[in-house]
Amino acid sequence: MKAKQLREQSEQELQKSLGDLEEQLFKLRFQKSTGQIEDPTKIRQVRKNIARVLTVLTERRVEGSAR
Repeated sequence: MKAKQLREQSEQELQKSLGDLEEQLFKLRFQKSTGQIEDPTKIRQVRKNIARVLTVLTERRVEGSAR
């Protein structure tokens, strides 16, 4: 997931993506704790994607308040 793609999405789509990513992270952490995780690097990728979504949402809020 690239930041450019995220910037093209609406705020509602970003909120949905954020919820999906947080749910995915929860499941991956659960798999890690039970020793069933297949790809441990997936956790890092999901965390970075969450950060990207939050960054884009913050940028929009700052733009909105600056106007």
